[in-house]
Amino acid sequence: MEKISFTDLMASSIHDMKNSVNVQVNALEQIAHDAQTRGDQEAFDKLVVVIAQAHRVNANLIQLLSLYKFGKSTYPLDIREQSVAELIAEAVLQQRAVLDFKGISVEVDCPPNCDWYFDHDLMTGVLLNALNNACSYTHDKIRIAAQVQEGALVLRVEDNGCGYPAHMLERGGVGADRGVNFFSGSTGLGFYFSAQVAQLHQNNGRSGTLSIDNGGAFGGGCFVVTLP
Repeated sequence: MEKISFTDLMASSIHDMKNSVNVQVNALEQIAHDAQTRGDQEAFDKLVVVIAQAHRVNANLIQLLSLYKFGKSTYPLDIREQSVAELIAEAVLQQRAVLDFKGISVEVDCPPNCDWYFDHDLMTGVLLNALNNACSYTHDKIRIAAQVQEGALVLRVEDNGCGYPAHMLERGGVGADRGVNFFSGSTGLGFYFSAQVAQLHQNNGRSGTLSIDNGGAFGGGCFVVTLP
């Protein structure tokens, strides 16, 4: 009998779970639409919470699979020049159901001719992680801004919520070398994944970074990815 490592078994299981969650998300969104159509606001509001969490679970599973491939050095990194505006538009489209269900507006501030070098799939995952987090804590607004500063692309996802707690800001950021503490909060995996992705983007001896702060255009939390 051919032996299979525990990590390979876990990766295969995560892949199956991800497919199952996708089916559940699609079904839940249809049920929510039906509830909204017939005017059952109470059922709709309850379903919105479940749908948002299902999207978060799905994103976490995708991040785990990507981290597994990073560890096995099997991820097909594809960094090439691409449109940043299109990247943002695709991420917002994937998150559109949750945004609409929760009544959250998204403002995009990105020059239409802004191009940069990045892995499209990985950076989509980073933006989805940032949007998932913002959807959980914003009151009703999210802003995605992109611009080139000092030879680097700076991507910001801001919300108008209460901002990141002091203990997170005092830790000195969310670098890829900080590890994951699954007992400190639900955002550890997403931050770790995003920091790893940023670090994979390197140019002229510089590596990408992830940082968080409070303020921005709306005064809430700010999720900032910088790619050299």
